[in-house]
Amino acid sequence: MHSLPIFVDLRGRPVVLLGEGDAAEAKRRLIERAGGRPVGEAEGEDHGARLAFVACADEAEAAATAARLKARGLIVNVADRPALCDFTLPAIVDRDPVLLAIGTGGRSAGLAKALRQRIEALLPAGLGALAEALAAARARMRARWPDADSRRRAIDAALAEGGPLDPLGDGAAEAVDRWLAADHVEAADRIVPIRLRSADPDDLTLGEARLLGQADRLYHRPDVPQAILARARADAARHACAVPPAASGPGLSIDLGFA
Repeated sequence: MHSLPIFVDLRGRPVVLLGEGDAAEAKRRLIERAGGRPVGEAEGEDHGARLAFVACADEAEAAATAARLKARGLIVNVADRPALCDFTLPAIVDRDPVLLAIGTGGRSAGLAKALRQRIEALLPAGLGALAEALAAARARMRARWPDADSRRRAIDAALAEGGPLDPLGDGAAEAVDRWLAADHVEAADRIVPIRLRSADPDDLTLGEARLLGQADRLYHRPDVPQAILARARADAARHACAVPPAASGPGLSIDLGFA
């Protein structure tokens, strides 16, 4: 990854905004949409602002302004000048409280926009309601599955394609109570071999990519490249070994190596 995607809570917080014109107004709207309070440089210093947006048409002025703000410890975005940015702004798909951010590291805002438009058409308007329903059911889910790994596997199965809470299906938010009340049989512990055809992660089949995203742990040959391992869940345990153990552990394990 070229940068770490994060979501920053700006509600009620000052955010320095310097510049004028359409670019500055676009940044102002975005800050206010996120609940932040656009302020000038002096007010931002007085109130402990930590983020700054610079939208200056003149390149030398933009560079000098960014350098000055960075010297004060602010994290700075400079419109249309990714080389001067500490952070870049993604294209946003908003299904509040669900937010999807698509970034290209400042390489192409047009590409990020095109991807956002494609994804917008896929995600139902009720996706945010599903997130709220799951949040409201958190205590009941903990009571139903006290073990964190069992709880995660149950939620993963419910949210999978065709599952009772499929995020792209109809009425998922209304189905949360029925799902919690239903009988559940946890899938048996298993280890699934995946034999790679190349070092290119794009050569993974859809089924293989889905298994990697669901796995609790990976037993992988030392020569499996990081680009492949990165397709697994970030919190999945990783074990470099020539041969996986006979007892792989609870849940889903992947035996990953080249064919």
